[in-house]
Amino acid sequence: MMEKFVCRVCGYIYDPAEGDPDAGISPGTAFTSHPGTWHCPVCGSPKEKFTLMEQEVQ
Repeated sequence: MMEKFVCRVCGYIYDPAEGDPDAGISPGTAFTSHPGTWHCPVCGSPKEKFTLMEQEVQ
């Protein structure tokens, strides 16, 4: 299971299962594999403004 990351500025959640096709990030791509130039598709914040989402244990 790949980890989700959340933008601390706007709350956008990067889900690796969906990727970011508009930015050329294919589904299945881990957040840590994004280039340093990648930005939040909602607010434009840099990758550094994202933090790991806490996963619920089931």
